[in-house]
Amino acid sequence: MKKAKDEMRPEYRRSDFATLERGKFYAEVTKGTAVALLEPPIAKAFPTSKAVNDALHGLLALVEQTSRIRSASSRRPRKRGRG
Repeated sequence: MKKAKDEMRPEYRRSDFATLERGKFYAEVTKGTAVALLEPPIAKAFPTSKAVNDALHGLLALVEQTSRIRSASSRRPRKRGRG
């Protein structure tokens, strides 16, 4: 097994880690809140948690409406009486 280096990558600075807080999101995670990592273009389009949640709620509403339309249109047409 290789020995771990005691050096950080050049893009990291030790000063960036001085203010880290252990367990910062623990309370939210235990309440059922999920933390997700967004790709940069997505994070730019949705810069806040509220923006992400609003977009996802809208998507869920759209899926629900679409599924109702699809299930209603797949029923058999009623037979018409002869008249």
